[in-house]
Amino acid sequence: MLDHLAIDVSDLDRSRRFYAAALAPLGYVVTRDGAAAVGFGVAAGEGRSRDPGGDFWIAVGAPPAPQIHFAFSASSRAAVDAFFAAALAAGGADNGRPGLRPRYHENYYAAFVIDPDGYNIEAVCHEACD
Repeated sequence: MLDHLAIDVSDLDRSRRFYAAALAPLGYVVTRDGAAAVGFGVAAGEGRSRDPGGDFWIAVGAPPAPQIHFAFSASSRAAVDAFFAAALAAGGADNGRPGLRPRYHENYYAAFVIDPDGYNIEAVCHEACD
């Protein structure tokens, strides 16, 4: 099991705004807000972050090439839809609208967005229905 993930971003303020908006539908909030790094975590309920600093971090730096792909767990298909809408409204680029991806498994419901630094982020729900 992963404890946390950290990525470098070229503009911390821009990425903080983007991730705060995009991850809110998944239950994430800013848990640490510093001059060089920002932590995000889920405060309570399903997927609660065990580390009070959060389990997803962005930090000032040069994003690596090629950009990586990572996925956030969503508790429902509606949360995937809300993630996608929020991420686009916050400046992300469509990289795969919400929908079933049966090539992974029959209930794999996901959406993909390119963040401001080119990372391919995903929200995914593995449940059969909401």
